[in-house]
This record gives sequence, C-alpha cells and structure tokens, in this order.
Amino acid sequence: MGADRYSALGGTPVLVVDAADWYRPASAIQAVIIGIDRAGDLPPVSEHEFDVLLTTAKAAPMPWVSIDPVQFDGAVQLLTASANANPVAATIGAQVLRLGSSLALSEAINVESLAYSTLLGGEEFKRWLTAHKRDKGKSTPAAPALPADLVVADRDQDKITLTLNDPDTRNEMSATMRDALYEALANILDDPSKPDVTIKGAGKCFSTGGSLPEFGTAQDLAQAHVARSLHSCAIALDALGNQATVILRGACVGSGIEVAAAAHYRIATPDAWFRLPELRMGLIPGAGGTATMARAIGRHRTMWMMLSAKRIVAAQALDWGLVHAIEEQA
Repeated sequence: MGADRYSALGGTPVLVVDAADWYRPASAIQAVIIGIDRAGDLPPVSEHEFDVLLTTAKAAPMPWVSIDPVQFDGAVQLLTASANANPVAATIGAQVLRLGSSLALSEAINVESLAYSTLLGGEEFKRWLTAHKRDKGKSTPAAPALPADLVVADRDQDKITLTLNDPDTRNEMSATMRDALYEALANILDDPSKPDVTIKGAGKCFSTGGSLPEFGTAQDLAQAHVARSLHSCAIALDALGNQATVILRGACVGSGIEVAAAAHYRIATPDAWFRLPELRMGLIPGAGGTATMARAIGRHRTMWMMLSAKRIVAAQALDWGLVHAIEEQA
C-alpha cells in the first residue's frame, strides 16, 4: 500500500536517488525515478530501474545524460520541478516509455496515442490551454492563407522529394499537413518501384511541431486516437526502411522531430536543434516520439528531453544518435 505514495495522486511523482545504491522495490512505482551520479563515476546500474540517469562525467555513454558539475543541482531541480508541475503527464510519460521499450514500434506508438488522448482530457492540459488562450488575448490576427499544397512531391526517376510547404508558419504540423504527409508516404509505400524518398522543410526550419491553434479542438478523444493510429506518419516512415531520408534544418520541435526520428537515415544541418516541449502543456509526445525518439537515443535520454524541455543542438544530436550526419544543405 505504501507504493501508492509514489505516484501523481500520492504526492510524490518523482524520486531522486543515488544511482549506485538504488534498487526498485518489488511493488510497482509510477513515480519518475531519476538516478544521479554526482561523483561522475558511472557506476554499473540496472537501466530498467530508472527513467533518467544524470552524471557529472563528460561525454557519458547511453543511457546517461552528462551535466556540468557546476550546473548539476540546478539540472536536478529543473527535472523535479517539471514533474511536480505536471505530475500526471510526467508519470504517464515514464510509464509509456517503460512499456514501449518492449514493444514493436507500431504497438508502442498505439500505447502512446492512448495515453495522449487520456491526457487531452486531463486537468493539466486544460490548465495550460486556459493560460494559453488568456495569454493570446481576445484579438487574434487572421491566419495566413495556407499554401495550396502543404506537402509538395517532386519526382526525378526513382527519387522522390517531399517538402513540408508552409514556411510562413515554420511548417507547423497541422492536421491537414499531417494527412497530406501520410497520404504521400502511403503512396510511396504502395509504389512497386520502391523509390527513395527525401523529406525536408521549406524555409528556415524543418517543423516547429503541432499547430497550437488546433490543440484542444478535438471533440471526441477516442476518435482522435483512432485517427492518429490509422494515419501515423511515423509508422509509415519507419515502414519505408532504407528508402527514407530526412533533412533536418533549424527548429525541429515536438512532432517536427518525433515523425522525422522514424526515418532510417537522418541528416542535420549545422543550425538544427531539437526539443520536446509537450510535458509543459500537460501532455506527452503524441506523434510517435516516445517510440521513435526512444529507439534513436534511448528512453532515459528521451525522458530527460521531455522533463527538461531543453534544446539539443546538432552536435549533441549526432553524438546521441538522433541524427546520423551533419551536412550543409543548399
């Protein structure tokens, strides 16, 4: 019964423990478990017992996140504050990552989608949505006209280039863009010639993620889960295997990296940066990120990105395996 305390409802949604001495109790704990290595010794650990592992060692291997010793206490406080601010989202995010690590990609994304719809109906998201609407104010400028083709497809023999084509919104991943991208990927999957495909974003960045005006507009959260499951761009992109490459430029935020992380070859430009901000909205990644990102960089580093909402730059993304190369692009 004491394990109930370590949950969003029990008042302790996050535990900070010594990584070298911690052993998870036999009873289930929903709290986010952060293991710390203040000395930088990189002690041997059982990875499954932790959700985040922090160390002061430089260039630590997966699953550790290296933190400058001077900033270490502040980094720990940032993660605990994030979990305490949105305890339901944080603990559900940790559970989804734990479950997803033992599932096939498509199954892990379905688990994520179920959790995402649950959180859309929760008080933490409603609180963020209310604050967002208040900050936005009553006078909202007219939305810019959308391009005729939100995803442009160009073919040159056996090579196809798909371009996210809404640079005025920094390629926000609206439902319309998502559906257009899914349709394009599905057509390529059905193409018997098996063309190679490259996905990029028009303008200065790949994508800043979900369209904020669309958050909170779903009326049927169960139906929203079904739609996400049927039209998952991440699942379709993964199914293309070695046919698919993404070019990641500038901001790659939320679904703007969650989908792209499913590509089997990922190239970043030197100015690319990556961020998962959803937890601060009372949500978790909803475009497949708990599965695609976790397979690229590990679930512990993915949880760190979710809790911290910090940017990682191209060089760190390359070191972690989120991208495979850094190249200048025309």
